[in-house]
Amino acid sequence: MQQHKTDKEKHPSIFEPFALFLNIATAVIGAVIGMQLVTTLGITPNTAIIGALVAMLIARIPIRMFAKYKSIHRQNLVQTSISSATFGAANSLLIPIGIPFVMGETDLIMPMLIGAALAMFVDAALLYKLFDSRIFPASGTWPPGVATAESIIAGDRGGKRAALLGVGAAGGLLGSYLGVSMSAFGVAFIGNIWALTMFGIGLLLRQYSVPLFGIDVNKMFIPHGFMIGAGLVALVQVTMIIMKRKKQEAPASSGTAATEEETYTRSDRETTRTLGLGFAAYLAVALVLAVLGGLMTEMSAGMFVAFLLFAAFAAYVHELIVGIAAMHSGWFPAFAVALITLIIGMLIGFPPVALGLLVGFSAATGPAFADMGYDLKTGHILRGGGKDREFELHGRKQQYITGMIAFGVALVAVLFTYKGYFAAGLVPPVDTVYVKTIEAGTSPEVAKQLFLWAIPGAILQFLGGPSRQLGVLFATGLLILNPGAGWAVIAGILIRTIVLKVKGREAETPMSILAAGFIAGDALYSFFTSVFKFSKK
Repeated sequence: MQQHKTDKEKHPSIFEPFALFLNIATAVIGAVIGMQLVTTLGITPNTAIIGALVAMLIARIPIRMFAKYKSIHRQNLVQTSISSATFGAANSLLIPIGIPFVMGETDLIMPMLIGAALAMFVDAALLYKLFDSRIFPASGTWPPGVATAESIIAGDRGGKRAALLGVGAAGGLLGSYLGVSMSAFGVAFIGNIWALTMFGIGLLLRQYSVPLFGIDVNKMFIPHGFMIGAGLVALVQVTMIIMKRKKQEAPASSGTAATEEETYTRSDRETTRTLGLGFAAYLAVALVLAVLGGLMTEMSAGMFVAFLLFAAFAAYVHELIVGIAAMHSGWFPAFAVALITLIIGMLIGFPPVALGLLVGFSAATGPAFADMGYDLKTGHILRGGGKDREFELHGRKQQYITGMIAFGVALVAVLFTYKGYFAAGLVPPVDTVYVKTIEAGTSPEVAKQLFLWAIPGAILQFLGGPSRQLGVLFATGLLILNPGAGWAVIAGILIRTIVLKVKGREAETPMSILAAGFIAGDALYSFFTSVFKFSKK
């Protein structure tokens, strides 16, 4: 049985010759899968579990060099590679460059690709530096990461754990086949109950607002307003957490703060520095994008400066919101939050070309951040939950390097294939939504609705506090139209509450394994049905 770590064990390196080859190969596969599916079906599947299964199968090939892949840590690097490439190619790169193509501004495709690629790398680097900090703790839920880790552990250990995971996966496949959102159901077993309850309520309101109240919350910009208010308060809460911690650390004689600090591998001082450098990096990327996109000739000097500051701030907040939602629920509303950025940019009065670059830049941030969080959560569990700090940090660094290599592979894949996709009319559907929104314009009524609904969003986020994220998760639910997901979340929370009342805390581990099975089964079902639909097309 493979142990998490022995005294003599060192974490495998991504630069081992065969490991590098295998991870690049799986990254190419992940990039192709992501591009194919996002252009034909408009979705990006989570391929992490597929990568883990590939690594497990390789380990069973009776050739000596493949035997190394019995190591759960090598399997973890493979899943990191394929998932990074999938989300990087589809969400962070192809979606942004599809916007200028749909607008008819083909000369802006290359500037947009350069800006999106830089944003993607900054995105992943920031999560690496913020993971296991006070604002993005390793103890956070990160549901897809838990599911992948449990799948790898079950494959390694076998026994009751594997049987329970298998039952969950079978339930996930069956439930998904019957139309139940098993990812939502599984997340309810392991996430923050308060946050997920608001997430479920938001999903239900989005689904039933018309039959129950006779209004379409989306057309009234209620979700967008809620997210603006909640997102701004969330940003303030993050700042307050860090500032409060600094005040507590001021008396050098106090040993309590230092003891608490040891529970995180990223100190508050390092977190503050990372957040500051992150904003500066986004500002630099926005400048590169604006200059390459020729915006200096499109706008006045004052408007140009305003664009740079707003683009950097929007990318910064977008990343935090997407990260918070991904950590608590496993869902990240990257498309919707980018749309919010676009609407605010329209209200400011940026010209159409600037708006196209703005929404593409915003859309490029967030997905890589969330995916890196999922991958590092998987690794954190596999490495024993951080009990050995040195081993954890070294393994995390190997995952980060693996992810950055995979993002590089994704960039090369997009660079050499996007012309073929666009020539065949294959563009991510969400790009059409963005461009139609720019063409339709906005009005004072939209601004009024955004401001009006930002107030309750801010209040809800304030009341829930930074640990529950009620406002952000409620707004996330409102932004997602997924029939049945709301009921699945609420049902899962009710079952979880009853089981814990009856069985007590000892039921938490079996429930988490079952939840991982549900999420894994749903991911496998989505992946294979998506591939089947694509093959039919």
